[in-house]
Amino acid sequence: MSVTPGKMGELLKAYLTKEVNGTPVSKTAPIVFAERVTDFLALIIISIIGAYVFNYGKGIVFGAGAFLLIIIILISHKNMALRILKLLEKITFLKSHLQTIHNLYESSYQLLRVDPLIKMTFVSLISWLSECLGYYIILRNFDIEKSFLWAAFSYAFATIAGAISMLPGGLGVTEGSLTLMLIDNGQPKELAVATTFIVRAVTLWFAVVVGICSLMFYQKRFGKLSADTISI
Repeated sequence: MSVTPGKMGELLKAYLTKEVNGTPVSKTAPIVFAERVTDFLALIIISIIGAYVFNYGKGIVFGAGAFLLIIIILISHKNMALRILKLLEKITFLKSHLQTIHNLYESSYQLLRVDPLIKMTFVSLISWLSECLGYYIILRNFDIEKSFLWAAFSYAFATIAGAISMLPGGLGVTEGSLTLMLIDNGQPKELAVATTFIVRAVTLWFAVVVGICSLMFYQKRFGKLSADTISI
């Protein structure tokens, strides 16, 4: 589900968990949300360093970072968040979902406290740096003499651009950004397209294939998802 807008399709993990052990989706869905927050935070950290060193894309990086910081602050400050939730209670459509909304917030609040936030961001940082390393190796195999820092920055920046676009998997925007950054650095168009195609194949599309295979094994063991499962 990585190729869904903003990876929101990954909420399927919460549905699968409910089918396996009955845990309510309202309790596990914030885990997926926390993943997205810490993923984005790790990418912002990598991009901020690169934006300063290479003097590129500072506006986009700091704008995205400020937006993420506001979200984290709103969730971390319980009094402020509860006031906002109280305002939402006045909306008729949401009244029947108040308990679910509060459960979602409580789980998010626990996950995004300082200690777990730092630990999860550290894990996300290692994960994204591993993908950046993969991109760096691809560039070197094409005899493109770029530092690991440049490879990490360009990969992280392109991923952020794709995430902001809200297109499924950032398709088009991420690839375009990676290709354009290489061309701007004097690389031939054909080479830039080739390296971009390979890195997306071994990161995004490889993950999709792994997910499809895993879901097939899951359905074989637990059966297909039912309409009753997909509820909160």
